[in-house]
Amino acid sequence: MTGRPSRAVIVGASAAGLAAAETLRRSGHTGTITLVGGESVAPYDRPPLSKEILSGAWTPDRLPLRTPADLDALGLDARYGREAVQLDLAAGTVLLSDGSEAAFDGLIVATGVRPRHLPGTPAHVLRTLDDALALKDRLGPGRTLVVVGAGFLGAEAAAVAAGLGAHVTLLEPASVPLAHAVGEDVGRVLAQAHLDHGVDLRTGAAVAEVVPGGVRLDDGEVVEGETVLVAIGSRPNTEWLAGSGLIIDDGLVCNEFSAAAPGVFGAGDVARWHNPLFGTSMRIEHRTNAAEQGMAAARNLLGAKQPHAPVPYFWSDQYDMKIRAYGYLRGHDEVRIAEGSFEERKFTAVYRTGGHLTGVLAVGMPPKSMLPWRQAITARASWHDVVTHTPPSPVGATA
Repeated sequence: MTGRPSRAVIVGASAAGLAAAETLRRSGHTGTITLVGGESVAPYDRPPLSKEILSGAWTPDRLPLRTPADLDALGLDARYGREAVQLDLAAGTVLLSDGSEAAFDGLIVATGVRPRHLPGTPAHVLRTLDDALALKDRLGPGRTLVVVGAGFLGAEAAAVAAGLGAHVTLLEPASVPLAHAVGEDVGRVLAQAHLDHGVDLRTGAAVAEVVPGGVRLDDGEVVEGETVLVAIGSRPNTEWLAGSGLIIDDGLVCNEFSAAAPGVFGAGDVARWHNPLFGTSMRIEHRTNAAEQGMAAARNLLGAKQPHAPVPYFWSDQYDMKIRAYGYLRGHDEVRIAEGSFEERKFTAVYRTGGHLTGVLAVGMPPKSMLPWRQAITARASWHDVVTHTPPSPVGATA
């Protein structure tokens, strides 16, 4: 599978998959584009599920990423409601769950992730529109909700539920929520916001199983709640690639061009690729990267040979806090506050990995204030220069 493809197959009717399809057309691809999606609907936006949809601020008709007319203009062979179950690279075919096949000479894998589950009684998860609507029906004044996992998804759902009047218990096995991602000091600030809004946040609480009417902790204690949401992370959807010859390691392994093999590219949450800007392999479950990598994969499928080297970006809404971050914060060696204060819950924190600035996170700060930091990360600014030109006060080092 070399040269410009005449038959492109995109597996994953997601933000990444749609961005790939649009980029193929904009870049002059006139052949077929088959878009395969496990859900029976056209691509829609997922970040609002844990925010605007769950709170009721939005109705589902605001979620589609494109109008029907926009999708029709792409001339897609859209196969919604069907999942990929097997890949035959030699034959250039993808076997679908309805028994049909999709033939290709160029393939983009954008199958995303699925929620992890706990043993025991089935509980709510939050990945699809149906998930969000089912959970929304269980929230309101006087209702009780147990959220397992205080990562960004669990924290957003807990904040929404508390705002709707539900009594929320938020369980987190770590001593500080999100410390592995944003550092202990920032994690404590975010945790305090839950406590201030009446959420029963319990750290160091490992859940063994879901039981009728709640969850059972490792120590045997039962935490009661009429509704349970499990938000303990996700698994890349790569099982259908087993036996294909592609390398799987917590995602589809790709190089700096998002290529997994000649004519095969990964995009979005499912792809683990080498980001040359940071010199490391990463798999990013953020909406912005999904779209950017979908476009990059499509361009490289058509022969562009451009490395995918973004500065990752994510945002989160919790209570009255708007949280924004640029860079790669995981595995950082040091965090310092550059502006504002934790006490006011309005600050900019910067992150060091090795000798470089590798990340910035802001709470309650104007979006424009982050642009110089993003530019500095892109330029691989040295930590010494950051400290020299913007003297921050140390708030804790993890190295």
